[in-house]
Amino acid sequence: MLDVLIVGAGPAGLFAADRLSAGGATVTVVDRMPSPARKFLMAGRGGLNLTHSEDLTGFLTRYREAEPFLAPIIRAFPPEALADWCHDLGEETFVGSSGRVFPKSMKASPLLRAWLRRLDKNGVRLLTRHMLTGIDETGTAHLQAEEAAPAPFPARAVLLALGGASWPRLGSNAAWVPLLEARGIRVNPLQPANCGFQVDWSVFVKERFAGTPLKRIALSHGTDKMTGELVISEQGLEGGAIYALSAALRERIATEGEATLAIDLRPSMSLKDLTGKLSRPRGKQSVATFLKKAIRAKPAELALLHECLDPAGELTKNLAGGLPSDPAALAQRIKAVPIRCLAPYAIDRAISSAGGIALDELDDALMLRKLPGVFAAGEMLDWEAPTGGYLLQACVATAARAAEGIAAYLKTEGGR
Repeated sequence: MLDVLIVGAGPAGLFAADRLSAGGATVTVVDRMPSPARKFLMAGRGGLNLTHSEDLTGFLTRYREAEPFLAPIIRAFPPEALADWCHDLGEETFVGSSGRVFPKSMKASPLLRAWLRRLDKNGVRLLTRHMLTGIDETGTAHLQAEEAAPAPFPARAVLLALGGASWPRLGSNAAWVPLLEARGIRVNPLQPANCGFQVDWSVFVKERFAGTPLKRIALSHGTDKMTGELVISEQGLEGGAIYALSAALRERIATEGEATLAIDLRPSMSLKDLTGKLSRPRGKQSVATFLKKAIRAKPAELALLHECLDPAGELTKNLAGGLPSDPAALAQRIKAVPIRCLAPYAIDRAISSAGGIALDELDDALMLRKLPGVFAAGEMLDWEAPTGGYLLQACVATAARAAEGIAAYLKTEGGR
């Protein structure tokens, strides 16, 4: 009988296949898409971010509530191990100015090609266009190939690595959720993560500034702060800076119906220095003209200064209305432009997803307690992380732990 069936040919599934086949196990990987690792390839188009060079203590805090669960798993397979694995495939890495780790080619495709060649050399069989239709009471997966009836696919152990619910056109459509729930596995609701947020912009902002970037800004929500860039869209705000705050914003919206985000348009300038610049005589100039000259304010920034919450908490949309004339008050607004976020973008527009298999449904080897011989790894599990290498690191580290658990399981009487 086949040793291991892996359902899902993304990074987690392929990494586990790499580990298990290197140890001598017979492995088949199946995926419903026509080719493997589609989301991995898409994520690497702008530069494949493998992991991050941040100190591991700080690194682990990025996983928020899931840190206690993921910490021992990532400590067992830390960022250095992921870089070494990449080197072993012939792809050297480097640390960027942001601390992120990339392959020198900056692309996902050369790494994937080398990866697939090694899997093939190790005898791993890859079956595309095969969809998981269920898991029976014995833990046997049932698969359906194109134009064929569903059928059991016996294996001594099964690894589920089907991803979350973001980017469904690339394969992660969460169709596995009802299949596991039918077996009594608790799955926490899947939600958008690393996503943009809806803002009720005025028609003026939608028509004039949709697609406009806001560079070198800083965001804050409560005690959470992030520097980076944003993009104004018709729907709201998106970009790396807001993605990093998406978990906190999403949770505040869930409990209070909305969340206020503060945008610092001049993070490199202290409030005192900014107030000093704005205290210079402006004569007959309008506040907008004065700001353009004094701090090189761009049109989109001026629109945001008007399009923000007034002190009473109401959204100001009258662009003919005046900005604060007092230099200190005007500086305060520039350093903390309050924007009301109403909802996260839809999950199919998110980079990743939160929610998934409840962590207490898994044992230390990532085997489902209610389905002996069935393991799970990657974004299927209920954790989330910001972009910056933290997502791929956790996917691969959980795959390494599951592979280790499967190898041990195959040596016991429990291995079917």
